Amino acid sequence: MPVTQTWVRVGKVVFGRGVFARTAIPPETIVGQVEGRVINDAEYASAYCIDLGSSYSLEPRAPFRYLNHSCTPNCQLVMTEVEHEDGTPAPAEIHLEALTHIPEGAELTIDYAWSADGAIPCLCGSERCRGWVVAEEELIKLRKPSRSATRKAGPTGAVGSTRKAPSKSRAKTPPATPRKPK
Repeated sequence: MPVTQTWVRVGKVVFGRGVFARTAIPPETIVGQVEGRVINDAEYASAYCIDLGSSYSLEPRAPFRYLNHSCTPNCQLVMTEVEHEDGTPAPAEIHLEALTHIPEGAELTIDYAWSADGAIPCLCGSERCRGWVVAEEELIKLRKPSRSATRKAGPTGAVGSTRKAPSKSRAKTPPATPRKPK
């Protein structure tokens, strides 16, 4: 049985599939390696790809292809630099690490931490849900202007308005974060 299948299984969730614990998983456990196809294309995006930084993305294979977002995740992606036997750099490896104790049968989740210009409404259901699938530090960019700021802005919203059209350029996301599909 592959190492990625030891701790987890893929199961159904309300909006598709998710990754679930086959057995209890202790905190700081490396659950498995996220494997898949590495793509060198700055514009590449899919429903499952993970941004590796620069122009590289990882299109993960099951089971970790089905990791869902939570604003209070129980896992995180960890990137490990790797070298070939001769000491030259090899492609980085990405592993899934448990942040907390995960009971048997629980869904494993990560924080997608997308940039504000790629944010979508969040349906994670966490008590501390941010309302958006977005990095916590990017959340301020999504806050609606107060009524007084809108009033001061006038009909065009030019002054004091926080509304802004999303940038057409590729969002910079931290390494090893899932990239939002186009």
